[in-house]
Order: sequence, then structure tokens, then C-alpha cells
Amino acid sequence: MSDLKVNVIAHPLIQHKLTLMRDEETGTKDFRQLLEEISMLMAYEITRNMPLTEVDVKTPVTVCKSKVLTGKKIAVVPILRAGLGMLNGVVNLIPAARVGHVGLYRDPETLKPVEYYCKLPSDVGERTLVVVDPMLATGGSAAAAIDLLKEKGAKSIILMCLVAAPEGIKVVNEAHPDVEIYVASVDECLNDHGYIVPGLGDAGDRIFGTK
Repeated sequence: MSDLKVNVIAHPLIQHKLTLMRDEETGTKDFRQLLEEISMLMAYEITRNMPLTEVDVKTPVTVCKSKVLTGKKIAVVPILRAGLGMLNGVVNLIPAARVGHVGLYRDPETLKPVEYYCKLPSDVGERTLVVVDPMLATGGSAAAAIDLLKEKGAKSIILMCLVAAPEGIKVVNEAHPDVEIYVASVDECLNDHGYIVPGLGDAGDRIFGTK
């Protein structure tokens, strides 16, 4: 893992909630709520270095110097469909963020991601895009989504996932070395079916209660 470029967010609350999500006995309602909570905590961490500037503000007592955010604004871009489970957590923390959506499916013959939906804010080139997807498995969908965003004019992109396989991190690192990756856990590997081990199963099915 030493050659992988990835930021692991090891906050105790995130790790505790991730353990609950891994449990196969955790039902849809709790799984969905835990994912939203973890997403908010992760968003707190990835915005830690956002630039600030000083402004004058008049309090009920006096005028003082205080800090406000500056620099690029944020847009959140979930990769459909599982990424939707992370959206509210980020937007709850950054309510002014714009929201885009990217939909991809894997072609059964070529096994390559194919775009079926893309709707983005008109000013993507002026925003930092936080791409969210609970699972970074093979890395194919994430890399393709980032390709698409760059084609649309995006210049600043962060990828935020819950659980990642080393194989997926490597693919994104090689395809997009400029993109910072944030995860709650780097798991062991992918199995023969492309599932992250130990992982937490199919995130989309567990979020939406489908099979």
C-alpha cells in the first residue's frame, strides 16, 4: 500500500460507524443512516484545509475581524446509484454546495463503463468537485466518471469513498494522479466477482433495500 496515493480518515467515530455498516445484520434503515453520518464526518475532514480570508463583522458588542471561506466553491457529484447515499451527509455540512449527477453502467461484453446520464452545474470549471461513491472496487467507474468531468471542464476534483480496494486506488492514481482520494478504509483485495474483501457487500442494494 506504500506506493498508493490515498488519504485514510481514521477518526474513531468514522471507524466505529463503518464497523456497524460492515455487519451483515445491519438493516437498510440503519445502513443508510450510518452512511449519511459517515459522509458528513468525512466531508468535515476533507474540507479541513479550505482557504479562509478575514472580513469585518459587527457583533452586538463591537466590530471585529473574523474568518470566512474563500477560494473555489464546492459541488458534490454522486456516481449513480450508490453515491446518492453519501449526498445528504455532504450537503448537510455544506448546504450551499451545488449538486451534479453522473450515471455509468458496465457493458456486459466489453466490461467497460458506459455513460448513461450526466447533469452538472454550469460552472464546474470554477468549483471543486467532490465525487462520492461508497465503494472504490476496480476503479473503472470512478476513473471514467472523472474522465467525463474533466471533459466537461472540471479542473479541481476530489474522490471520496467509504471503502476501497488497493486495485481500485491504483487505477485512479494512474489515470488521474492529480485527484486526491479520501477513504475510511483500504481493504484487502477484490475477489473473483469484483467485490471488495472484506468490504460490506453491495452498497447500492444495502442502501435501497434491493437485490
